[in-house]
Amino acid sequence: MKTIYLAGGCFWGMQKFLDQFDGVIETEVGYANGPDRAPTYREVCDSSGHAETVRVDYDETVLKLSDLLRFYFTVIDPLSVNRQGMDSGVQYRTGVYHTDASQLPEIDAVFAEETEKAGEPLAVERGPIVNFFSAEEYHQKYLDKNPTGYCHIPTRFFSMAKRMKEEQN
Repeated sequence: MKTIYLAGGCFWGMQKFLDQFDGVIETEVGYANGPDRAPTYREVCDSSGHAETVRVDYDETVLKLSDLLRFYFTVIDPLSVNRQGMDSGVQYRTGVYHTDASQLPEIDAVFAEETEKAGEPLAVERGPIVNFFSAEEYHQKYLDKNPTGYCHIPTRFFSMAKRMKEEQN
């Protein structure tokens, strides 16, 4: 099992999106790469410096990191600074935070692909995870508990893995 941290705007939708893929073992939403103190949601919304982030534990024998990152890039605007959809602020920045230097070749390759597609430098942070604090329980699997909750990711993306499987058959 490996772990990667992905910040992609509001963590509710990013968690729901990532949970659908075979090879994703577990996800947890939280606050990353801010000051070394666990913030409250209110403090994050008031610019604590943390990014809303999803910890993704995945089985690299089932799901390659490069594929996971390509999925991630399908639901973010990689050129937007501190904004995804209608959400804006430093907590909505995008970022890929690794836990192990062995992940860097795949991360670098996907970033190169995405930069070429975009035709300009990406606004997606890239670096090691510095810190991660679990979000309050009511944020965990929020869109499963509140299916009509707001999310910048269009709902059609929450069944992307199912559609991909159907197309293979």
